[in-house]
Amino acid sequence: MPQKGEPEQQEQPCAAEARLLADAAALRRFSRRSFLVGAGASSLLAADMLFTRRIQAERRASKILPVPDGFADAYYPDASWFLFPGYKTSWEEALWILNALRGVLNKRGQLAAVGYSNQGLDIDELVIAILGHIREKKLTKLFFYGHSFGGMVATEVAYKLRELANVEVEFILLDSSPYNKNDVLDQSWFDGVVFLYESGVRLPSVVRGGYELGERVIHKDERSWRQILDQSMEQLSPIAPSTLLIQTESDYIYHFDGTVFRDKLGGTRMAFIGNPQDQTIDYGTARDKWAVAFGSNMVSTDQQTVGARPAHASPGWNPGIYSPVVERLLNEYFPLPGGGTRVTIF
Repeated sequence: MPQKGEPEQQEQPCAAEARLLADAAALRRFSRRSFLVGAGASSLLAADMLFTRRIQAERRASKILPVPDGFADAYYPDASWFLFPGYKTSWEEALWILNALRGVLNKRGQLAAVGYSNQGLDIDELVIAILGHIREKKLTKLFFYGHSFGGMVATEVAYKLRELANVEVEFILLDSSPYNKNDVLDQSWFDGVVFLYESGVRLPSVVRGGYELGERVIHKDERSWRQILDQSMEQLSPIAPSTLLIQTESDYIYHFDGTVFRDKLGGTRMAFIGNPQDQTIDYGTARDKWAVAFGSNMVSTDQQTVGARPAHASPGWNPGIYSPVVERLLNEYFPLPGGGTRVTIF
């Protein structure tokens, strides 16, 4: 009991010292390994956040992504391919597709992919970026590869280049490209994404992994489980297209009207390739609509990528199937000098 006149709190410092000793003992028991694991995990998380921010900052604007190729750069200084990536296709996957088809495409021009901005799909911005690349490289021959919905984008860009800058595209290759939204077989997710976007709702990135995996599992007959895992994980990585880009791509497909560009591509040649087993778009209706709308430009619609897996627009996964198809088209409509398919370098 405290004596009269003594402060009642005189025992509190002793209690505080006891707690301090207990904390010190607990800290002593905390293993060095646990500390290092925690510190390492924190460092990785911080590095990942920095990497993600850097990637997002770099991809705020559309960009032309060249693929260096010594042969094409030397023999075709004035010609280039532009790959327009498909729905949800990252910059890295676009470059992968070009590299998969390099041995065929580089016999007609240099190689470049179009990287869509993570701020959203903007056709005018793409036209400006492509025109800048054309002027920088002094290009006079342009070949477009429209990968899936990229065929829609390639067609509109070709139209605008001709109308605004008097630049005509030599060739547009439509790889499993839908002609309009009605060619998309499963529109349940598609309508929902467009509805949310046009209502002003922007999907957060954390939501994307769930619907990515769900969508790919629904179409599992088109993919192996390894492909499902790889493609789902890619959409969760910092290099994946932003949810805003995915929403604007969906909105673009939903409202695309090919009749606007009918008879406005001049002498541009077009060809449609695809797979009758495609479970993403209706191969038959898409092919027929392109053929009817662009009858004066279409030179081929009968080349198929049968055996490809997935069946829809998969040159990166199936270069052995796609390369001969593309090579046949190029040899027929853009024959090499002397009619050969090989050039020997001395």
